[in-house]
Amino acid sequence: MSLGKRGIHDVYELAGAAGAKLAVLRSLATLYPWMQDYFSRPIRDYAARLYEAPVSTAMPEIRQYALAKLLDAIKNAGKRNGLPIDAVAEVCREFEERRVLQTGPHLLLLMDPEAYYTHILSLLGLSAHGCSTYLSYAVSTVSLVERARKGPGWLTVGQTQINVFGLPRSRMIGYSLLTGPGAYRFELVPSEQGAEPDALALLHNLLPKGPFERPAHAIKAANFSLWPKLFGSRFTFLQIDDEDIADLVADHLSEKNSWLRTRLLEDPRLALNMLAEIDRLADGPWSGWLARGTDFFWFYQNGRRLPLRLVAGELVNPATGLKMVRFEASEIIERLADRSLIPNLLLMFLVVSVLPGVRALGGSHQPVYYPLMRYVVCRALEAGDVDADLREALVADDLPGAWGHRVIECDDDLLDVFRNGDMAVSSDIMDRLGKIPFAKACGSMTSFTSDASWQELSRQLGEQAISPTDAEWAFS
Repeated sequence: MSLGKRGIHDVYELAGAAGAKLAVLRSLATLYPWMQDYFSRPIRDYAARLYEAPVSTAMPEIRQYALAKLLDAIKNAGKRNGLPIDAVAEVCREFEERRVLQTGPHLLLLMDPEAYYTHILSLLGLSAHGCSTYLSYAVSTVSLVERARKGPGWLTVGQTQINVFGLPRSRMIGYSLLTGPGAYRFELVPSEQGAEPDALALLHNLLPKGPFERPAHAIKAANFSLWPKLFGSRFTFLQIDDEDIADLVADHLSEKNSWLRTRLLEDPRLALNMLAEIDRLADGPWSGWLARGTDFFWFYQNGRRLPLRLVAGELVNPATGLKMVRFEASEIIERLADRSLIPNLLLMFLVVSVLPGVRALGGSHQPVYYPLMRYVVCRALEAGDVDADLREALVADDLPGAWGHRVIECDDDLLDVFRNGDMAVSSDIMDRLGKIPFAKACGSMTSFTSDASWQELSRQLGEQAISPTDAEWAFS
């Protein structure tokens, strides 16, 4: 029987997709050889490896201090979210013991598939080690719309895209989740006729009424109330975001002898050396992975996020040349408090992972750019001939980062969990997905195969233009 033109095209498409996925898996295995053993094993085995406690080694004083500061930030976030004191203490105890942080999802509603299945993976890993708490960091510096009708400002219900806050396009494009102040409510406006009215009514009833000063505040409040409805009470859930990191950075800088204040702000060599190393990466074979989007902080003005450049002790708007903030502790602390400054990803990873020795799990780009961040930090320390004990700890870190976001691709109807009012649905989904082999659970890996950066990386690895033996990859 003839396949016909369409059938042949479909076969070639499938073959091409399978080939693209295989190329990505080969690249991952080249960069992270330990991963290859998990490709044929159940995804729960991979999740368990991600959440294994790092191999215990002596922690330098800098690392102990940073971990203590991070634990304080977690305690503050737990109290602010209304968790009982004993629950907060247990979150901190398990996190200190395991030192693993899911950093992949942006600040999305829990029922968004990109968030839901990442949390499922994390819970599979935590379950394997008998944990009862789950701490997740959600990036909130992102825009309400990241691509066409995708991002925290949109949610797909059935086959219909829903405008979460009912905002016009002019208030979504270019505006961040940290935009404020305002009066944000969950409006759930369908983009077209035909949305399931019962489903929208159900979601309306589950979400807090508001109003909220910022979209980020609305989503955090919603997730806190949705968690037990989706996942029950087996895990205590705590989600932190970039406002928590702003407070954490301010806490570091408020102490005169802290590493962040004395090294990053008061010794101009380290900050400038880090920026110079990022520029050098941009001119080398690993270019395109660690962008110098902004220097250490983003500036928020009139609801928009602006990049900054460090010039002669000032953070400057590169578009206008205007000096926005002095690069010194008292002014930065003040701007962090009023949320006109928010730490960028490099500074975030510095205080939540590099300094305290926490394993960071992330999406398709993070397994490449995070090791490069660690390389940049270590090179800057070497150039200044400082903190040899921290450099040694960075070299010795056990699996400092790994792919842990959008690992599972699935098309379950998540509204079924709410429709049935039965948390067992999520438990059943976890059990079922946990048994699926890694290479099947990750589906088509579209976040990799449709990405020009990964296509180029696979080509460079194949041609040995880059290699896991490169100095830039020494801190993976």
